[in-house]
Order: sequence, then C-alpha cells, then structure tokens
Amino acid sequence: MSIKRGVSLYSFQHETFLGKMDLEDCIRTCAELGAFGIEVIGEQSFWGYPEQPVKEADIQHWHALMEKYGTTPVAHDFMLDYKRYKGRIMPFDEQVASIKRDIDLAKRLGAPYLRALVAIEPDVLVAAAPYAEEAGVKLLLEVHAPLHFDHPWILRHAEAYEQSGSDALGFLPDMGMFLDKFPPVWKARFIRNGVPQKIADYIEKAYEDRVLSEYVIQNVREMGGSGPSIAMAETLRHNAAYDPRRMLDHMSRIHNIHGKFYEVTEDLIEPSIPYDDIVRILTEGGYNGHICSEYEGNRWIEDAVEVDSVTQVSRQQKMLDKLINQYAK
Repeated sequence: MSIKRGVSLYSFQHETFLGKMDLEDCIRTCAELGAFGIEVIGEQSFWGYPEQPVKEADIQHWHALMEKYGTTPVAHDFMLDYKRYKGRIMPFDEQVASIKRDIDLAKRLGAPYLRALVAIEPDVLVAAAPYAEEAGVKLLLEVHAPLHFDHPWILRHAEAYEQSGSDALGFLPDMGMFLDKFPPVWKARFIRNGVPQKIADYIEKAYEDRVLSEYVIQNVREMGGSGPSIAMAETLRHNAAYDPRRMLDHMSRIHNIHGKFYEVTEDLIEPSIPYDDIVRILTEGGYNGHICSEYEGNRWIEDAVEVDSVTQVSRQQKMLDKLINQYAK
C-alpha cells in the first residue's frame, strides 16, 4: 500500500475564521482535490468546544459529510490547556481527564488518531493510553520544530512508550522540522516589516549555511539591525534542517504526518522543505498512512495579498500525488 493523501482543516483556518468556508466547504474541497483523509481541530470546526460538548447533531452532520464526499476521518488535533490556571500547571489527574474527553470526541468522529501537542508530559499520555486502547484510538505526539527525533524530550517519550507496552502511543512528525531553506514568504514579510534587504539576505544565507542562531542575532545587531531585523534573526532559534531519515527508527509508531508547508509555487515546488527526500524516505520506511496538508503560509502574506488557501493546498496535493506515484513504483 502507498502513502495516502489528506488535509488538516487547519489549512483553511483563514477562510473559516472569516466565514468564507464552512465545514462542508472544507470537506468538499478536500474531496475535489483527491485528498480523502480529513484531520480536524475540534475548537475550529465545532462551536463551543471544548468548554461545551459537541452536539450529537453536529456529530451526525460530520458523518453525513464523510459519506457524501467519500472522505475518511484521520485525526482530531486536541489542545491540552495545562496552563489554564494562573501561576500553576493543571494537576496531573485533570490533564488525563482532559485527554480522555478528547479521546471520546475522536471516537465519536470515527478518527483513529489524536494529535497531542509536543509539550505534554509522557507520563500523562501513558496514563491515558489504556482508555485510548479501549476506544480504539491512538495518541500521537506531534514532533514539531524546534524539537526533533534526537531531542532528549522526544527520546523520553519514546522510552516511556516502549516501557508502557502500549501500542496506543506514537508519533506524528511535522515536516516543518526538516526546513532546509529560509522560506521566501517569511523573508518577504520581514522586508515589508522593515528589515533592510542586506540584513534579510544575510539571515537567509546564514540559515542555509547553518550558522548558529546566537551568532546570527549578534551579527545582525552589529549590522545595525533592530526590531524586525532581530525578530527575523530569532526565527533561527526555532528552526533547523533536521534529517528526515531519523523518522526511520520510529516508523512502527508513526501513524500520521503533518505536511507542513508555507508556499507551493506554480511549478509544484515547496522551496523551503525537501518533500522529494521526505516522500522517498517515507516510502523506503514502508509508511502507508496519510500525509495531511498543513498550510501555514497565510499568516505570512495576509498583510499584502488575499489569502488563497485552497489554491495553495491544491498545489501541494498535486505535488504529493506526483511524488507518491514516483516513489511507489
């Protein structure tokens, strides 16, 4: 079986917020693009959640849309608000109870996976695992930049999962951790924000040369940069071009993937993330789950042009289709 294509409805957050697309518009669009796996964020698509339970009528509407458009629920991305109390972390038992609530929602939606934010303690996920097993749901920690598969925090999770013996625990890699070039849409936005061309060019090249972020920040200061220039340099603290091959050691616990992207050009290239290598490596590792488009370029262009998330997701889906077919042979 080959890799499957899907879309995180997070990709359409701009249009959803502005009322340009409702849930059916999002799902119909995915189906029209041949991306039949649907990843949903409860807070985005179901009014009042998580403070209020999702109404049964909304669940029935969701399943009706799945049937109407031939789509399949893939994942529910949940947010554990462990900092909701001022000055203290949410107690352990409340964190576990919160995850159980989201497991219940995933089961009602028919989604086999739950995306867990990377900051969640491994012990909390391990404690929730038996409940997830009973529900037929897997808890997938999102491995997201600046973390990566060799980071001590991720290794702690991997060890805890193995010690638990539960197959309900796994990983969801975000392809943003493989950012190998400074995204053009980022650079253009920072220039519009006031970064001098010379400094922007230096930061872009420094990223490609893998210069340590603290040196870049200091050099930008010495070049007379301040404000937006420092902010642009500080993005290097969060991003690094990690090796996609590091996913291979964890393939047995990787069940869904965020196809993060900031821009796909007309010739179907993501200029900052090496999708050719990524799809080839995933195919080599026998991955046959979904790659779900996750468009995050909107926030980098909305000050200058009209956001068109549908066109961007369409381009990435065509790119993924091409690469999947290329390496499946």
